[in-house]
Amino acid sequence: MFAAEFEPADTNGRRRSARAPVSLDARIGKAGRTLCKVVDISIHGARLHTYSALKKDSTIWLTLPGAGSIAADVKWADDFTAGCQFKQPLELDVFEKLVELNR
Repeated sequence: MFAAEFEPADTNGRRRSARAPVSLDARIGKAGRTLCKVVDISIHGARLHTYSALKKDSTIWLTLPGAGSIAADVKWADDFTAGCQFKQPLELDVFEKLVELNR
């Protein structure tokens, strides 16, 4: 019989900043024709639920309520869920306003 104890490594994850759970209606595309739902967000990126599949390593325009259009790189995509990283971090006050929309 094999037995061993282990201690998990204490890492702070891969993210540069904490994400906040939200439920925001947003749009994808320069013309904003594709609907999506932002389900969590940080100043550096967001996780999206989409109605059309996104491709990893593509760049999208994400229009957030009250924040306008933001360029973002799709870092991963799985069916109709995707994670994206903003080309420029959100301003802290913009991030806080987006989180506050869900309270």
